Amino acid sequence: MSETRVIPAKRELTTKPRLSDKVFRGVVTSGGLSSLVILGLIFVFLLSEGFQTIKSQGLYFLTGSQWNAVVTDAGTIDTKQSHFGIAAMLVGTLICASIAVIIGVPISVLSAIFLTFYAPASIKKLMITIIDLMAAFPSILFGLWGFFVLGPSAEYWAKLIHKYLGFIPIFQMPADFYTRSPFVAGIVLAIMIIPIVTSISREIFSQTPLDRIQAAYALGATRWAMLKTVAFPYARGGIVGGTMLGLGRAMGETVAVYTVLNIVYQINWHVLLGAGGNVASLILLKFGEAGPAEVKALMAAGLALFILTLIVNSAADAIVNRTSKGGR
Repeated sequence: MSETRVIPAKRELTTKPRLSDKVFRGVVTSGGLSSLVILGLIFVFLLSEGFQTIKSQGLYFLTGSQWNAVVTDAGTIDTKQSHFGIAAMLVGTLICASIAVIIGVPISVLSAIFLTFYAPASIKKLMITIIDLMAAFPSILFGLWGFFVLGPSAEYWAKLIHKYLGFIPIFQMPADFYTRSPFVAGIVLAIMIIPIVTSISREIFSQTPLDRIQAAYALGATRWAMLKTVAFPYARGGIVGGTMLGLGRAMGETVAVYTVLNIVYQINWHVLLGAGGNVASLILLKFGEAGPAEVKALMAAGLALFILTLIVNSAADAIVNRTSKGGR
């Protein structure tokens, strides 16, 4: 007696998403849009609060270096005689952040290479944990460490740089004053961004396709040759992205820079001279004692920093999109 075979019904193929897919897509979309909405609200708030200062100061707000709030007999600020210029703070922001990137990024990339391709398993996990913990340290700790511990040593390094590289304009010294200079602030910021850039670079290096690495070794390449021809081209876009994230962190840092830098309202291109500042430290310095009109000026300074950071992040995105093509 033959068995009757039951032919199963044909499976219907459809592109209609399931309920779980719809829920997940809605959660992800709302999360992504919420960040854009929050950033937009921050921009609108800063613009509405600082527009009056930008309108009254005009181009001087970006080109002037004088921050002088003239108080009338009634206790209010005379907006016509007051001057609010952030040129010196913008220059200081770029100088300190540039020093941080120049010092911190090579150390971060080399650390990521060591952790990914050279470190033994016995210490790799411990070092990764320490780096992740460093990224969570409060900035005030870095500032205090930089002021009490790093400062004296950094002054000695600055004197050596001036002695042997003083012919370079940025290393010249109009006055013999090395304490709390942009050089010291840049070193502190470099130490602060090293965990971030190292973590991103290490993650990118660890995603290098294993078949390419094995193919390079099979062709007789040394470890350095493999890094140069396989790992670096593949991770180039990620390294640039991590560098720009570190640059954004350095540009927006407040307490650490305020602790180790001598705030002076004057454009200073000499990185070893103890005078400078950045926009974030200006806001921290003035906000506690500012009146309503000066608070609006500080909001305008925050708007300038917001736009500058947005420009840096946009440039980072463009660079990453262009450079990452070489590793694919």
